[in-house]
Amino acid sequence: LEPDVVVRRQEALAAARLRMQEELNAQAEKYKEKQRQLEEERRRQKIAMWESMQEGKSYKGNLKLNQQEVESGASASAVPKSKPSKKPLRGGGYNPLSGEGGGTCSWRPGRRGPSAGG
Repeated sequence: LEPDVVVRRQEALAAARLRMQEELNAQAEKYKEKQRQLEEERRRQKIAMWESMQEGKSYKGNLKLNQQEVESGASASAVPKSKPSKKPLRGGGYNPLSGEGGGTCSWRPGRRGPSAGG
C-alpha cells in the first residue's frame, strides 16, 4: 500500500468522525433546550395550580381546562375523526360460567373420588 493513500484515508476518516461528533453535539443541545422548556412549562403549571388552590378554587379543573386549550390550539388544523359506533362482540346473554349462550364446547367437572384402579 502507498503511504500517501493511507494518510489521506485516515484524514478523511478523522474529518468524518469530527463532523458526526459536531452533529451529535448540536442534537444534544437542541434536546437539552427542549427539556428546559418542558420543565419551565411544568413549573408554571404547578405555580398556577398552587395559586388557584390558595384562592380556594378547584385546581384540577383548571389544569384540565388548560390542557384542553393547549390541545385544541395544537390540533386546530387537524380534522376531528368521528369514531364508528361499535357493536358488542357477543350477545347480552353470554356468560362463560353458566355454559349457556356460548359456543359448542362446555366445561364439566370430573368425577368425584379417586381415579378408578385397584
